[in-house]
Amino acid sequence: MKDALKTLEKESQAAIDQAKTLEDVETLRLRYLSKKGQVSQLMTQLRDLPAEDRPAFGQAVNTLKMAIEKALYDQKQALENEALLARLDQEKIDVTLPGYRFYQGAIHPLNQVIEDVEDLFVGLGYEVAEGPELENDHYNFEMMNLDKDHPARAMQDTFYTDETMLLRTHTSPVQARAMLAKSGQPLKIICPGKTYRRDDDDPTHSHQFMQIEGLVIDRHVTFGHLKDALLTMARHLFGPDRDIRLRPSYFPFTEPSVEVDVSYVKKDGSTGYIEILGAGRVHPNVLRMGGYDPATFQGFAFGVGVERIAMLKYHIDDIRHFYTHDLRFLNQFKGGGQS
Repeated sequence: MKDALKTLEKESQAAIDQAKTLEDVETLRLRYLSKKGQVSQLMTQLRDLPAEDRPAFGQAVNTLKMAIEKALYDQKQALENEALLARLDQEKIDVTLPGYRFYQGAIHPLNQVIEDVEDLFVGLGYEVAEGPELENDHYNFEMMNLDKDHPARAMQDTFYTDETMLLRTHTSPVQARAMLAKSGQPLKIICPGKTYRRDDDDPTHSHQFMQIEGLVIDRHVTFGHLKDALLTMARHLFGPDRDIRLRPSYFPFTEPSVEVDVSYVKKDGSTGYIEILGAGRVHPNVLRMGGYDPATFQGFAFGVGVERIAMLKYHIDDIRHFYTHDLRFLNQFKGGGQS
């Protein structure tokens, strides 16, 4: 029996050494190691052996099986390496051919502005707050001191899905939700996001646009704090030599309220001002509805249109360029745009 095992081992090794292709290796694997292969057939002879000889014979068969498996593996590896070297020898690369051109995308100019403003205010200790675009009338209007019959609602007539739900007209409802969540604790947030109003699309208006609103509530917050925040933002966005001008205005959710203008240099070298945003001290009614006692807490708020900033910063004359997805326009902003 031992002679038969040695003969099979020599025979299998010789056959494997003569294998010229991977198909030959697979054929030999089936011949020797499959369920009906020669090695497996040897195991059927165990029942004809005396009980005391069976362990030694079984161990010898397993040793033979492992030897054949290793020989097959080594031959397969050798043939695969040989085939790879042959293929590499036949292949040629023309290094003078032009390479593939990979087109790299860029952040949309509106998102560039949002991320820039977020970086500024996060560095000043603000948190970025978000909320649903489909909003409840209560948060969108009533908590902003715009009750059901308030005439200022007409300025923000918008898209309702039913009697109580609408596409938000500003990001102020995010502020309302944040005030309620803070339960009378100090608050310092900015709220970027999409807003919707029933405006006719033209070079300066869009039915959908983006806003960034800011809200600070704490003890002893003054109008001076608001002016400092506005001046810091203006100079961050437009340059350190810019100044701001505050003009009295009216917003239902702030009192007093102001329109904010930023300075620029005219072609003749003189200084001019252009409106960029609205702001003011948080109205006492808004504080109360948000869970704050106006006798203890004060606050300021501001809201700026992202498109407005981008149009001024990048000298764009039509708001619709931001939404037409024209690559000729968008490619100008790879690398952060131009100041």
